[in-house]
Amino acid sequence: MIDLYTAPTPNGHKASCTLEALEMPYETHFVNISDGDQHKPEFRALNPNGRIPVIVDREMDNLAIFESGAIMIYLAEKAGRLLPTDVAGRTRVIQWLMFQMGGVGPMMGQANVFFRYFPEKLQAAIDRYQSESRRLFEVLDGHLAHNEWLADDYSIADIANWCWVRTYKWSGVSIDGLENLQRWLEVMREQPGMAKGLDVPFSLQNLLKDEKAADDFATNAQKTLQK
Repeated sequence: MIDLYTAPTPNGHKASCTLEALEMPYETHFVNISDGDQHKPEFRALNPNGRIPVIVDREMDNLAIFESGAIMIYLAEKAGRLLPTDVAGRTRVIQWLMFQMGGVGPMMGQANVFFRYFPEKLQAAIDRYQSESRRLFEVLDGHLAHNEWLADDYSIADIANWCWVRTYKWSGVSIDGLENLQRWLEVMREQPGMAKGLDVPFSLQNLLKDEKAADDFATNAQKTLQK
């Protein structure tokens, strides 16, 4: 059994969607970031960096693993799925996973901060991070023009990038004209476990439909900028 410590964020969804895709049993523990749960001693004992998600594998003497990419690799290896074992195939998956970890996630995350959460609207910062996010989307689109998936087959690289790219509206980034990326987003949405994984620890699907819900979420998120 896996214990999943998480919150409803793209990084949290990377872990929950992977668990669902692999059909692995797990128990969810909500970490209330707005209230500072990530800084409590019991959580810091699992992740000294104080960030979600974290998993604890009870079958491995309560092995705790943090960093969403590391969690995805661990789970895929444990299940023997979504990550090839041959060197070339494994490398292709991991390079696109790192593309998300080092590029898509940080750039979209900063776009969120300055476009949604930061109390002052610093247009230069908004433009910088939205533009870089769009550039990364174009890289994905160009690759997907000649490939069904990011690596040879459906893998954790697709799940990782999808969990972030799917939130493009929240980051204020356009996907207009990126037909290959749009095709992939739709196909990903239908993959087993994705919809269920997005509801962990609870659903935020109404944020872009309900203006008040979006404003309330953004207000709560502002608190975490100082934590």
